[in-house]
Amino acid sequence: MVELKTEAEVDAMAAAGAVVAEALQAVAAHARPGQSTAELDRVAADILARHGALSPFLDYHPAWAPRPFPAVLCVSVNDAVVHGIPNGQVLADGDLVSIDFGAILRGWCGDSARSFVVGTPRPEDASLIEATDNALAAGIAAVRPGNTLGDIGSAIASAARGAGYGLLADHGGHGIGRVMHEDPHVPNEGRAGKGMRLRPGLVIAIEPMLIADGTNDYVHDSDGWTLRTATGARAAHSEHTVAVTRDGVRVLTD
Repeated sequence: MVELKTEAEVDAMAAAGAVVAEALQAVAAHARPGQSTAELDRVAADILARHGALSPFLDYHPAWAPRPFPAVLCVSVNDAVVHGIPNGQVLADGDLVSIDFGAILRGWCGDSARSFVVGTPRPEDASLIEATDNALAAGIAAVRPGNTLGDIGSAIASAARGAGYGLLADHGGHGIGRVMHEDPHVPNEGRAGKGMRLRPGLVIAIEPMLIADGTNDYVHDSDGWTLRTATGARAAHSEHTVAVTRDGVRVLTD
């Protein structure tokens, strides 16, 4: 069931989104060669504690996962696309890092992701991240009353495929509210004009995941969570939580 939020509820979600934005900015600023992904998780956890917020990621256990997620932050490095578990992995100069983070503040969720390079970026990685951000921006630009979920997917796919990149198969965005994953599923590929109509009060997370070599397939790590590109190509992930308003779109995690 799709739940529409009131203006006051959207404001409450924006407060959660502000915590998410602060944490992602702090983690990216903290990341440098020689640091472990576990250290980045501690930075994010400290910000949750400072705001009295909870994590929708920690102990999250969907039916397909072999165990609950053990951290507050997803850290996916190089060919890892999403759901990377923070651990003892030490970051090296030139690593492409995607971080995904959520917060629950006073009962409402925010969810966002960004990608960056630690140290000196390779030109092809910088281009991949830029294309991923552009695909997210295209999806957000398609959010307005009367448009459809297919319009969002079409905009994302046109930006990604047009730049020569692949899109992670079987994955996309989602509704969000009092829990992190609500209806509807938000596709990263779709047909313009098709699918559910967008109405004021709908809050969704839009999250393109691009693959550098134009492929789409993935494999699971032995941890049961981390998804890697099937070819070993690098990947990037970008996400915002947004609300449909009478006037268009409001980004809640900016």
